[in-house]
Amino acid sequence: MRIIPQSEVERLLPVGPCVEVMREAMIRVSRRDVSLPIRQFMPVPGVAGKLALMPGSLGTAGEAEDASFGIKLVCKYERPHGDPLGTHVGMVMLFDSAKGVPLAMVEGSSLTAIRTSAASALATDLLARKEAKVLAIIGNGEQAMRHIAAMQAVRAIESVRVWGRDAGRAAAFAKEAGQRFALPVETAPSVAQAVAGADIVCTTTSAKEPVLAGTDLEPGQHINLVGSAIPTTAEIDTDAVKRTRFYVDYRDAAMAAAGELLGAIRAGAVSEAHILAEIGEVAEDPALGRTSPADITCYKSLGVAAQDLAAAHEVWRMAEAEGAGTIVDLLA
Repeated sequence: MRIIPQSEVERLLPVGPCVEVMREAMIRVSRRDVSLPIRQFMPVPGVAGKLALMPGSLGTAGEAEDASFGIKLVCKYERPHGDPLGTHVGMVMLFDSAKGVPLAMVEGSSLTAIRTSAASALATDLLARKEAKVLAIIGNGEQAMRHIAAMQAVRAIESVRVWGRDAGRAAAFAKEAGQRFALPVETAPSVAQAVAGADIVCTTTSAKEPVLAGTDLEPGQHINLVGSAIPTTAEIDTDAVKRTRFYVDYRDAAMAAAGELLGAIRAGAVSEAHILAEIGEVAEDPALGRTSPADITCYKSLGVAAQDLAAAHEVWRMAEAEGAGTIVDLLA
C-alpha cells in the first residue's frame, strides 16, 4: 500500500487537471457506474467534532481499468479561524476492485479541497456564460481561496469581490488572494454588493442560515453552493432556489442533505422536479444546461465518494509512475 501525504497530493493533482478527472467521475455517477451509500456522521463524545464516513465504489471489476472502491474518513472539528489543521482532517483509503487489496492511503483534506473546487469548476464550465469574467466569493476560508484558482481554470477571470462576516479577515484574504493570483481582489461591505454585477458567485461559508437572497441575484449569473452539506443548513434562501435552474451532483444525496432545496420543498415553493439534472448528465448532454444568456444557473455541491475515489486513483496512478509516497507492506 502506498501512503501519499499532503505535499504529494498538492503536487500531483493541481485543480486544472482535476477538473477533467471530475468530469469523467460525474459522468459515471450519472450513469450509475458507481455505488454511493449516503454519508454517515458519528458524533465524537465530549467535543464539538464528528467522524464522517463516505464509502463508495467506482467502475466495475473486469470492465474498467480503474475499478476501485474505498472510503473517505473525515474528522470534522470546530477550530479557530486560521488553525493549521483546518476543519477537516482525514484520509481516503483506496482499494483495487479486482483483487480486493489496498492500493493507497491518501491524505484527505487537500484531496477534498482540490476535488471540491474542481467539481465547482466543472459545473461552471458547463453552466456559466462563456464570457464570464467577474467572480464573487462569499466566505474567506480555504475553499474560498481554492475556488478562485478553480474558476481561473475554466474562465478568464478578470476581477474578484469577496465578502466575509469579519471585515478584517476578508481584507487579509483579499490581499493574499490578489498577490497569489495576480488579480484585483476587493472586499464588499455586504453580500448584495459582492454579487452585484458578478458573473459567477461561489458561496463557501459555514453559514447555518441563508446569506444570499433571491433578490440579490441577477440574470445571467451562475452560482456554486459549496458550504452547506447537511439538511438543516442553507446558504441561499427559498426565493433564490426558486429563481434558479437547479443542478446537483447526485440526486439521492441532494434529496437527503441539500438544505437549500429541502427547505424550498418544505415551503411548497418547488418540488423534487426542480432538480433539472445531475452535473454528469449535463456533461454528456449540454442541452440540459443553460438555455439562454439570462438564465440564472445554480450548482449544489454536496460531494460524493466517487469524486474522492477518482481523485485518489489519479493521485495513486501518478505516484506509482514516479515512485512518490511511501510503500508499506501490511502483511510483513
